[in-house]
Amino acid sequence: MGDMPQEAYFHHSATPSLHHSTAPPSAGFRYPAGPVPCYYAAMALDATARRRWFGALALLAALAMLIGGETLLKGKLGGLGFMFYWLVCLVFTCLAIVIAFLDARALRRQTRQTQDDLFDAILKQIETEAKARRGRPDRRRRGS
Repeated sequence: MGDMPQEAYFHHSATPSLHHSTAPPSAGFRYPAGPVPCYYAAMALDATARRRWFGALALLAALAMLIGGETLLKGKLGGLGFMFYWLVCLVFTCLAIVIAFLDARALRRQTRQTQDDLFDAILKQIETEAKARRGRPDRRRRGS
């Protein structure tokens, strides 16, 4: 391990240089030696992303059950197994619909909040400009 360089360099010979430099390719982009941390596992998803992922997974499960039930399990399920299978498929479908309605409601609430904030900001800007105009003399009156 003593032979390994402390830093690894990235340079692709087919990639044209964006600048006119005479530096060797090894002076390019440097990766630190050692394992590269995975940031995705540490990143927390916000409520919207969680809700959409959960809805997509519920919809995907219902779709997989529909396809599997109509192709692979056609004629193999009977009686109580048939009822339970399609009941679970219905639950996944209803869950996806409920999550879609919740997402639409949250989006509507977020849009309304953004519009209210924008309205307040514009109103404050107009008030500030009006106060600034009152403080200085009007140029049209002086020229007359």
